[in-house]
Amino acid sequence: MTLNATIAKVTDRIRKRSEKSRGDYLDLMARAAAEGPRRAHLSCGNQAHAYAAMDEKETLAATNAPNIGIISAYNDMLSAHQPFERFPQLIKDAAKAAGGTAQVAGGVPAMCDGVTQGQTGMELSLFSRDVIALAAGVGLSHNTFDAAIYLGVCDKIVPGLVIAAATFGYIPSIFLPAGPMTSGLPNDEKSRIRQQFASGEIDRAELMKAEMASYHGPGTCTFYGTANTNQMLMEFMGLHMPGASFVNPNTPLRDALTVAGVERALQITHQGNAYTPACEVLDEKAFVNGLVGLMATGGSTNLVIHLPAMARAAGIILDLEDFSDISDATPLMAKVYPNGLADVNHFHAAGGLGYMIGDLLKEGLLHPDTKTVAGDGLELYTQDPKLKDGRIVYEAGLGVTQNDKILRPASDPFLHHGGLTQLKGNLGQGVMKSSAVAEERHIIEAPARVFKDQEEVKAAFKAGEFTSDTVVVVRFQGPKSNGMPELHSLTPVLAVLQDKGLRVALLTDGRMSGASGKVPSAIHVCPEAVDGGPIAKIRDGDMIRLDATKGTIDVLDVDLDTREAIVEDLTGNGSGVGRELFEVFRRNAGLASTGASSVV
Repeated sequence: MTLNATIAKVTDRIRKRSEKSRGDYLDLMARAAAEGPRRAHLSCGNQAHAYAAMDEKETLAATNAPNIGIISAYNDMLSAHQPFERFPQLIKDAAKAAGGTAQVAGGVPAMCDGVTQGQTGMELSLFSRDVIALAAGVGLSHNTFDAAIYLGVCDKIVPGLVIAAATFGYIPSIFLPAGPMTSGLPNDEKSRIRQQFASGEIDRAELMKAEMASYHGPGTCTFYGTANTNQMLMEFMGLHMPGASFVNPNTPLRDALTVAGVERALQITHQGNAYTPACEVLDEKAFVNGLVGLMATGGSTNLVIHLPAMARAAGIILDLEDFSDISDATPLMAKVYPNGLADVNHFHAAGGLGYMIGDLLKEGLLHPDTKTVAGDGLELYTQDPKLKDGRIVYEAGLGVTQNDKILRPASDPFLHHGGLTQLKGNLGQGVMKSSAVAEERHIIEAPARVFKDQEEVKAAFKAGEFTSDTVVVVRFQGPKSNGMPELHSLTPVLAVLQDKGLRVALLTDGRMSGASGKVPSAIHVCPEAVDGGPIAKIRDGDMIRLDATKGTIDVLDVDLDTREAIVEDLTGNGSGVGRELFEVFRRNAGLASTGASSVV
């Protein structure tokens, strides 16, 4: 199948835009790779310190046996990361059986946005991505590793680890996931109960019962939020073993996939027979394939921030225009909550990523000739892993969807365009997850009501102040203001207003998340308010038009150039719950449209 013209055009545009930065990056990686196994350059004293507590000292001292560095985001407060507790020993045993070694190179923090939603700690969330990249860099800086295995799943963890993998791109990198928890309370029922609580119809005990039935065991949350979008991305970009993303934790198949990943990591080292450094996997084609996957699945809006930051670490410059053009060319093939009623387990059972990748390849919407950790070519990722005699074997997928209410072919999609819409206008630029919003709400025109944080919105809601159509403007929520926390706790409030018949929308320089709901939301608006962006010039009563069909966000009948930007006192954002430690990140954060990073 001939490559789709838009996919080819966007890839060429990215390649030309990135020519110098990518060239400089690859030159740096080539010089590092030319030095061969890193341990060969360590002194005997350096090595003795590194191996002192290990049983395989002699094997480690011989550089012909590859050594894997494990970077783990394990903690047992996150359901998605709790299964990683047993991975290091599993990896070490598999490496030893295959003639290599493995060591835990370091741990990285992994915070849960579900725990910090609506709390002060959420203001550290986005910047934790950069901390993760830095922490992984410290672990790998010991130069004793021939490959890296990354254990991470959730929102900021995978992007931070990819930034590290790109920075250490002269060594191979494989990402080993833990998988989603088994299905619990249906997501639509959870959403209904949250709205009932927001309306005062049920008490906290009933809400807690529903939440505990939703989030009930080890593994990622089962809705298609940022964590599961990350897993999709790793498969589309060739950093997972094929079919690894959505196998449940603590199952024989999951363990066998982990062992297979370890064996492959050893094979693609300098000492193996298929050297595949991460810098060769993370190229322009891989990132375009990732963008296609994001649009075809209706993935998390958070990846609109993370993908540019990840790409920059590999010398590749992504622009919002790339997201927009690929969204226009990519059909929406999946309906997974919040885009539909199914969860990721249902999606996986319907054919999942293997079916989707195969169909997109058939339609010419993916680059087939990418390098992956499994070998050359994305066709490998259309196969299904099966467990036979305790080992993974790959078999051809069925090639047809098993449930067309969840997963459809690209030729007969849910929508003929992707799940994300870029927005531009006199209020700047932003993004909307249009796939989660009913088409009759893709255009909202209503007076503005301006707030400085989500608590003010919730107070106004409780006071009964929303009685007519409204565009709720929540500003000073960008990276430089307060770390750009998710405003997910606004979803039930705004959904209640919408269900009462009001036409409402959200406009913010903050984030929502992969769990953003059915209310039209223009998010990541930049320039942000603290930089004097147009959002800081909106006043109560201004008529705002959000048009997802044309991709515009505008204030009507107002000359913003005649207004001064509002300046808020943000000194309170600098202290408490660790915020003091992140001043340097807030001060140096980039635009949301370029990744909001302070390290790349």
